[in-house]
Amino acid sequence: MKTTVIAVVGSKSSGKTTTIEVLTEQLTKRGYKIAVVKHIPEPNFTIDTEGKDTWRFAQSGAKIIVSLASDEIATIEKMNTTSFSLEEILHRCRDIDFVFLEGFKKLVGKKYDIPKIVTAKSAKEALEALENFRPILAFTGLYPIETLNLSVPYLNVLQNRKEIVDIVEKNAGK
Repeated sequence: MKTTVIAVVGSKSSGKTTTIEVLTEQLTKRGYKIAVVKHIPEPNFTIDTEGKDTWRFAQSGAKIIVSLASDEIATIEKMNTTSFSLEEILHRCRDIDFVFLEGFKKLVGKKYDIPKIVTAKSAKEALEALENFRPILAFTGLYPIETLNLSVPYLNVLQNRKEIVDIVEKNAGK
């Protein structure tokens, strides 16, 4: 199976993280290997903790810091990522069945080779998404918008776990 990339897009606090958690949990149970790439738009954000050794190494000029613990490895690369292409981002996800992109609305908006799951908090957001994102596999989230007559299914991610995973699995490798 080739790697399938799916973007989960929506406004802040619309259910993107919850949707990816459910998809990751359920697809992992089905035997798939999952990667998640999260877009963090806040300027000067760092995953590193100020004052810790890895932070100190970066402050002293290290461009790559690898931290090894008994059950994980973390690589921190200090570089300007504002002009990263999607290909450069995905290159970091090797030997994976599904890659979920959280956010990256501008990068994936009308990329027809990347299916989207849209999390929407309102009917207005859902209708805007129909104009701005292609293709859309499903609408989901924690807010009921099923009263709209959408051309794609709406699934409450917490109530319809199997259905959303079936949709994603059906689109694998396409």
